[in-house]
Amino acid sequence: RSEIIPNTKQLKVWNLKLTDAGTYTCEYGSYKVHVSLHVFKLTISSDGHFLPNEVPELTLMQNSSEPLPDLSITLFNSNNNTVITKPLQNTRQKYILQLKELEATDSGTWICHVRAGSPLINENIPFDVKVLGFQNPALERKYASVDSTVILSWHLNFQKIIWKKGFTGQLNWKRQENATPHELLDFNVTASGEQHKTKKSSHFRFEIPESKPESTIELKLHKVHFNHSGQYQCQLAYNRRCTQNKIELVVMKVSANPVGPLPRGAKTTLICQVSSPLPLNAHLLWKRVNGTQADVKKSKPNEAKVEVNVSAAGLWNCHLIEDNDMKISLSYPVEEAPVWISYAVTGASIGGSVLVFGLACLCIISGISWQRRRQRAKRMIRARQYLLENKTCQCQQ
Repeated sequence: RSEIIPNTKQLKVWNLKLTDAGTYTCEYGSYKVHVSLHVFKLTISSDGHFLPNEVPELTLMQNSSEPLPDLSITLFNSNNNTVITKPLQNTRQKYILQLKELEATDSGTWICHVRAGSPLINENIPFDVKVLGFQNPALERKYASVDSTVILSWHLNFQKIIWKKGFTGQLNWKRQENATPHELLDFNVTASGEQHKTKKSSHFRFEIPESKPESTIELKLHKVHFNHSGQYQCQLAYNRRCTQNKIELVVMKVSANPVGPLPRGAKTTLICQVSSPLPLNAHLLWKRVNGTQADVKKSKPNEAKVEVNVSAAGLWNCHLIEDNDMKISLSYPVEEAPVWISYAVTGASIGGSVLVFGLACLCIISGISWQRRRQRAKRMIRARQYLLENKTCQCQQ
C-alpha cells in the first residue's frame, strides 16, 4: 500500500489504517529526518444511510506514536451549520457522539473539525450523510372543489443521492385517521434510480401521471367526489426501516335548500361544506358579491359547514381561508323566479289551501254521516233483539 515517488523521494501510502500511525524515518547518508504520522478513523452508524427522524452515531478514533492528545470536535452539516451533539463516550483513543434527529434536508457532505494544542492539530474530515425522505412538509393539506381535478405529489430526494441498494414504497388512502387503509399504489426504486409503479386499486378511480423528474410520486384524481377526501399516505421502506408522509385532501361543495329559482317573498338556505373539520387557522366565509357587511357569514372554529339565509337574488361566493390566504372559492348564483312562476306558486298555494280545506270539510261531513248510519244500525239491532226476546202470541177474541 505504499510507494516512493522517484522525483521527490516522497513516501505515498494508500488506504490508511490506524495501525499505520507511528514515526517514519528518512535516511540519506548521515542525515536522518523523523516524521510522526497521526491517523484518524471516522465512522458513522448505518453506513451513513438513514431515514428521517433517525439518530446517527459518529465514532472518531485516533492513533499515534506520541501520547494521544485531548481532541476538540465540532460538527458542521451540509448547510455549514453547527450541529449539537451528545457525547456517549470520551476517551483519548475513541470518541462517540450522538447526533440530532435527521431530516431529508440534512443529506449531503458534513465536516468533522478536529482541533488539538499539542501536537497542533487543525483538521477537517469530510463524511457523507444520506437521508432518504420527502421534501414535502410533515403533514400537507390540499384543498379541492367537487368535480375538479387534483394532483397529489410526493417529492423524494433519491435522485440526489447515490444509494447502495434500492427501496420500495406504497401509497395508501383512508377516509379517517382510525379507518382501514386502502392500498392504491406500489412502487420500487432500484439503486440506479429507476422507478416502477403498480396500480393496486380497481374501485378507486385515479391515474398515475408520468413523473418528471422520476423522483416524484403522483396521483391524479378526475372529477373529485366528496368522499374522495381523507388522508393519502406515502410510505417508504429501506433496509427494513420505514418512513411515511401524509397529504390530507379536503373537498368543498356548495348547495341550496330548496334548490331552484327563488320565488318572490320566499327564502332559501345556501350551504357551504367541507369534508372534514377545519383547523383553527382556517374558516369558511359566505359573502355576497357587491353586498354589504350584513351579507357576510363566517363559520365557527373547527366547523365543517356554514349556512346563510337568502331572500333575494344575487351571486354568493364561499371562500375557504387559511392563515388569511384564500385557498379555494366556489360561487352560487341565486336566481329570481319569473313573475308568472311567482303567481303560479301563489295560486298553487291558495288552490292548495282551498283544496285542503274542502277535503277537510268533506271528511268531516262523511264522518258525521257515517256516525249517524252506525248509530241507526245499532238501534235497529237492539230493537230486533228486544222483539226476539219478548215474543207473545195475541189471539183475537
